[in-house]
Amino acid sequence: MSATLDIARIREDFHILNQEVNGHRLVYLDSAATSQKPRSVINALVRYYERDNSNIHRGIHTLAQRATEQYEGTRDKVARFIGAPNAQDIVFTRNTTEAINLVAHSWGEQFIGEGDEIVITEMEHHSNIVPWQLLAARSGAVVRFARITPDGELDLDSLGTLVGQRTKLVSVVHASNVLGTINPIARIAEMAHAAGAMLLVDAAQSVPHMPMDVSELGADFVAFSSHKMLGPTGVGVLWAREGLLEEMGPFMGGGEMISVVREEGSTWASGPHKFEAGTPNIADVIAFGAAIEYLEALGMDAVREHEVQLTAYAMDELQKLPGLTIHGPRNPDERGGVVSFALEGIHPHDISTIVDGHGVAIRAGHHCAQLLMRALGVPATSRASFSIYNGPDDVDALVEALKHAQEVFA
Repeated sequence: MSATLDIARIREDFHILNQEVNGHRLVYLDSAATSQKPRSVINALVRYYERDNSNIHRGIHTLAQRATEQYEGTRDKVARFIGAPNAQDIVFTRNTTEAINLVAHSWGEQFIGEGDEIVITEMEHHSNIVPWQLLAARSGAVVRFARITPDGELDLDSLGTLVGQRTKLVSVVHASNVLGTINPIARIAEMAHAAGAMLLVDAAQSVPHMPMDVSELGADFVAFSSHKMLGPTGVGVLWAREGLLEEMGPFMGGGEMISVVREEGSTWASGPHKFEAGTPNIADVIAFGAAIEYLEALGMDAVREHEVQLTAYAMDELQKLPGLTIHGPRNPDERGGVVSFALEGIHPHDISTIVDGHGVAIRAGHHCAQLLMRALGVPATSRASFSIYNGPDDVDALVEALKHAQEVFA
């Protein structure tokens, strides 16, 4: 189906897919939770530990210099991958959640006070809700929620009525991890900046799947994770618009993030190092660089085209099943490679259990989006999510497994 990616060849790079689960070929449709890792990423991790293992920034010897060059080299690769003008605006964190919490603490506590407003949406992942609720509880600010339309898109009129003189921050997801909805960030940025507010974008589900240029996006902060884009777990990224990191106080104190320490007080390192206290996740950051190179070799335009085509095929085939409802936009060109659905009369957990018996891995639950579940009027959904190693045969396997689920519950 895809003229853009050679799926058979790509699958050869993912050894984990070369196995049977419950007597069937493994069909991994849970990449929105975490992606699988190609051999080049795993090899980079092993090579670091076998050849270059050392702490970074603090040593003169050869191993320390090698490790530092590779770690900082990944910072450069991230900047190139997302179109950031300056790699020194890239902070490594543990994940998207920590990146958002960093902004809530280091920027929010300095610039958001009593009576100020933080505007988010009801389609957010909990990682883009709870940090702002905690900040509001500490500061006396108010969190306000924009609504979605019946089609699962962000209601821009609802957002527009909320963003005003009291708004200090707008924080929105770029691509929903449940609905697949791709939000119009440039338009939202115009709203936020016209009101004098900052804009944070949760890009955990967009950076791995489509071209990204932060210099054109319009956001002030962008957060995403390595593990959703073929890289290791335990590595996240925060990009901040030029100059913002210098305005912000530290997130955590300790080694590496200081300039000078005296009894009467300390001063801080500049740039991203101010926010990377202690020994970082060196090995996984280096392996993350290999993941970026893998995606760059494929080309993000090709990755996006492949996932649009596969999502369109999946929606067409799934809708042939009686009693199946797909949540989110109907046009595959306007959504990411995520398809959440309900099957009449069958709980999502039962669906996931039965299709797992066919070797098909999907996600079932509220997907860390309880507000969105309430907006949809459901307790949970089943979710299939795609990546570069998925093809139409994976969708066909899911459909056949769902037919069996319907037979069981007939």
